Amino acid sequence: MALVLEQLLNGIQFGVMLFLLAAGLTLVFGIMGVINLAHGSLYMVGAYAAALGAKLTGSFLLAIPCGLVAAGLAGMALEYIVVRRLYARDHLDQVLATFGLILFFNQAIILLFGRQPMFVQIPPLLSGALDLGLFAYPVYRLCIILAGLACAGGLFLLIQRTRLGMLVRAGATHRDMVQALGVDIRLLYTILFGLGAVLAGFAGLMAGPLLSVQVGMGEQILILTFVVVVIGGLGSVAGAFWGALLVGLVDTSLRAFLPQILRALMNGSEADALAGGISAMGVYLVMALVLLVRPKGLFPAYG
Repeated sequence: MALVLEQLLNGIQFGVMLFLLAAGLTLVFGIMGVINLAHGSLYMVGAYAAALGAKLTGSFLLAIPCGLVAAGLAGMALEYIVVRRLYARDHLDQVLATFGLILFFNQAIILLFGRQPMFVQIPPLLSGALDLGLFAYPVYRLCIILAGLACAGGLFLLIQRTRLGMLVRAGATHRDMVQALGVDIRLLYTILFGLGAVLAGFAGLMAGPLLSVQVGMGEQILILTFVVVVIGGLGSVAGAFWGALLVGLVDTSLRAFLPQILRALMNGSEADALAGGISAMGVYLVMALVLLVRPKGLFPAYG
């Protein structure tokens, strides 16, 4: 029971990280109609900026605004210089352009920081483990879960309860009408793109102490982020949230429990190889099953 509960929390923590990435991606993809493959690069920018801030200041707390500001500015600059010219273009043009941006960001990081990974220490205040009765769970991972849930609630309120959220929802379906009412739709889209970049940067800076901050780290998680967006439904914050939790729990559970189950049925090495293959494709099977039942995703509208 302790192992099950621990892996459940690990799955939620991984799902929360995916949500922060998927929320920005689904807003940009579902509302602005742009396939942004460079979204993972903004995750990397946030991680590197926070790692540099922690190294220079010696404080992880001061590194947080460094990561958020760097990712936000990079995202808005990206939208203003490149993405703005892709709104009316074919999706293939968007894919090619944003794939080129991945190469640009990776080479820029190499020039600035080199190829060696950067490591960020968990803050001493959050480095311990909290006794939950059956087991002790790392405090830092619990903080990631709480921070992600807070971001989910804040983003939901922003989209559903504020004037900015109303304009975002209106601009997604009635862009010409919003422009006719005097709203600067280009500025609105720049702000929206910057918001998605900030969320990606926040995910990156929180992942820094758990993973090595390295070149190409954004591409490693980008595919799973697209899976979350497809499962949840384009443009849906609620869909991104529940889709991310589903993917996080499925991926974590398969990797944690499937090898043990298969070892009871077959040779150890064969069981590990089979479990690794099934675990790697497990989330894609879930995506296929969801699309069979709900072709537009779990929540194909805003939520």
